[in-house]
Amino acid sequence: MTEARPPFPPFDPDTALAKVQAAEDAWNTRDPQQVALAYTEDSVWRNRDVFLAGREKIVEFLTAKWDRELDYVLRKSLWGFRGNRMAVRFQYEWHTAEGRWFRSYGNELWEFADNGLMRRREAGINDVAIAESDRRYFGPRPENERGPGHDIPLD
Repeated sequence: MTEARPPFPPFDPDTALAKVQAAEDAWNTRDPQQVALAYTEDSVWRNRDVFLAGREKIVEFLTAKWDRELDYVLRKSLWGFRGNRMAVRFQYEWHTAEGRWFRSYGNELWEFADNGLMRRREAGINDVAIAESDRRYFGPRPENERGPGHDIPLD
């Protein structure tokens, strides 16, 4: 059986936004097995200074990430797209076991296979310490904050 994950490239404005929202929703589950299913079996990643390939490594990476980054909540925003590629910016908030809060800012470059699975992901990310009172994300994005016109702030 061939795996498929619609929408499929080439993307248009609606399908590109849908793909980004689907990725945000999946990552907010913090379920490494579920998230990994959006990537090809041989998907290659650069995440900060970590390079990895394949779903098994993706699951290992995400498991360790969410063991370390507690109460992780993510927002993604489409930056641009063409054909089977997208540029996405994102922010996520999390805290350490000691209670230190962070907002992580980043950009991703995505490349998709024809079946809609991501075969390449490159992410650059910076962490900024924040006070718990400065948090802006408290769970998955509500329905009334989805779609065009609901971008994430720069700062």
